[in-house]
Amino acid sequence: MVDYQLELIVLPVADVDRAKEFYTRLGFREDLDYVGGEGFRVVHFTPPGSHCSIVIGEGIGTAAPGSTENVHLIVSDIEEARADLVSKGVEVSEIFHDADGVFHHAGTEKRVPGLYPGRRSYGSFASFTDPDGNQFMLQEITERLPGR
Repeated sequence: MVDYQLELIVLPVADVDRAKEFYTRLGFREDLDYVGGEGFRVVHFTPPGSHCSIVIGEGIGTAAPGSTENVHLIVSDIEEARADLVSKGVEVSEIFHDADGVFHHAGTEKRVPGLYPGRRSYGSFASFTDPDGNQFMLQEITERLPGR
């Protein structure tokens, strides 16, 4: 079997320096800031503890700024992660779970306030956006499913 490792997500932004300040404030490690001429810039960040990185920049994609949805950041303690982001000036939703089960519906439909009952792994979420509106989800996972 061939391994397909997700390593990089490109996030469309309108203002690279504003986005760079935001991700730096979150504590993401800056791996690269490369300017390759007029209209081309690549800024590479890696979230703490992640094997997958993000890239913001100019001239690296055609998606509209802020159009990325539901980039999941997996955390072992969603209350602690939410508090950390709030302390860094990020507007984060209240913690919620989905009325129908483990994964959340689009938008805010079927959001139930609070942690998933029994705090079951994969079931609790909180959301926030970057300055352009790219949406992130915190998802609490304390015990991985087999094979993960």
